[in-house]
Amino acid sequence: MSTDFTPLGLVVGHATDTAGATGCTVVRPVDGPMRCVATLIGRASGSRELAVASPFHLVDRVDAVLLTGGSAYGLDAAAGVMRWMEERQRGFRIGGGVVPLVPAAVIFDLAPLGSFKARPTPDMAYAACEQAAPTVVEGSVGAGTGATVGKAATSARAMKGGVGAWTVRSGDLVAGAIAVVNAYGDVRDANGAIIAGARGDTGFLDATALLSGGAPRRDDDGAMQNTTIAVVATNARMSRVELQQLGSATSAAYYRRITPCGTSADGDTIFAVAPMEGITASQIAVEVLAVKAMEMAIERAVRMARGRDGIPGLADSR
Repeated sequence: MSTDFTPLGLVVGHATDTAGATGCTVVRPVDGPMRCVATLIGRASGSRELAVASPFHLVDRVDAVLLTGGSAYGLDAAAGVMRWMEERQRGFRIGGGVVPLVPAAVIFDLAPLGSFKARPTPDMAYAACEQAAPTVVEGSVGAGTGATVGKAATSARAMKGGVGAWTVRSGDLVAGAIAVVNAYGDVRDANGAIIAGARGDTGFLDATALLSGGAPRRDDDGAMQNTTIAVVATNARMSRVELQQLGSATSAAYYRRITPCGTSADGDTIFAVAPMEGITASQIAVEVLAVKAMEMAIERAVRMARGRDGIPGLADSR
């Protein structure tokens, strides 16, 4: 178990705007395309080219996945991934060239950290593609630079979120996940204890209990600043329908580790990816490993995050 995506045939690259508190993260195969299907859990998503990440789309492959900050503005960064791919003739071949297919999803990080005007750019996404490596850098980097969690009691009482990753192996079968956690709710450990979330004067407020008492106030500035976006991957060969099932199964990790999640104020999205050619494995076995990997990726996203601008992070004491 590690953050090394080598067995998955994937590399991950970040571009970070520390001052602006935003960034982007690219997940791409080392060579060639991959199959990809997106699963939407929340109802406030921001996305680009999501149709190509459907089991019903004409083209059965994508060239990379972009996870980015900057809300809808950050979607423009995908042009940098396309440019990097086109220069290497990677994409859907048509006419006299290629059209790279790059589905993308965003988190809302325009506040409270950094600058509202800071957004990931195509040049940043190009750089993320260029420096992508199999060992994933975690914490307050890339798309997780401006991420926060536990905003149910307003952003002022939140904690720092970030990027987390993990892989799990069983024999030849490997599943891995990378998550950008920018949640409205709290993040819990494997025992169900809150480890990062809405802070009260003497401890965590418990967002689920807090929200059960009534609707968020109109002045709750954290209510529209959320979304956990992730990629779950396997080295098994899977059809697009099977990948759709994998994304749905992996959502169990969201519901176990983020409470609440998938709300009307979250744009929670999971991209499930697999190689065009891979090992043969049981669907359920892949799903079980994938949930384990995603749970750890979510937890590590907050454990590796450092605080800033008055918002504390669990990594501050390291």
